[in-house]
Amino acid sequence: MTTLYVDADACPVKAEAERVATRHRVAMKLVANGGLRPSQNPFVETVIVPDGPDVADMWIAERAGRGDVVVTSDMPLAAKCVEAGAQVLRHDGSELTARNIGQQLAMRDLMSDLRAADPFRQGSGRSFSKSDRSRFLNALETALRRAAKETP
Repeated sequence: MTTLYVDADACPVKAEAERVATRHRVAMKLVANGGLRPSQNPFVETVIVPDGPDVADMWIAERAGRGDVVVTSDMPLAAKCVEAGAQVLRHDGSELTARNIGQQLAMRDLMSDLRAADPFRQGSGRSFSKSDRSRFLNALETALRRAAKETP
């Protein structure tokens, strides 16, 4: 059975993911270190993991696999989930696959090195837009349909 896992810390599309999961009648797990209000939706489970680096990521990576969909912008988590056979989407709707995850990890490492070399570097990228939200909704719809075909 398909499960939608959402790396919920700082996720701007939780409400959108819940709407699509409910429409598809798919279990959704919002995973975070805390600070989430539990949903009354029977398809949504809020999973609060202990504090610590990457605990939420490890929880998702241990469970996600073929037939599941994961929403995250964390590249190491995305790489583990792609390797396990899950479909992975970023918050802007872009898909992370076996073909592009290596490049995304390399870009993440490069940006980390650049920030370390210049601690006064300002800016965190572009802001999240309405078109990102729309692209995410379309991508999640497609991913859940594809996941349903992969799941017996």
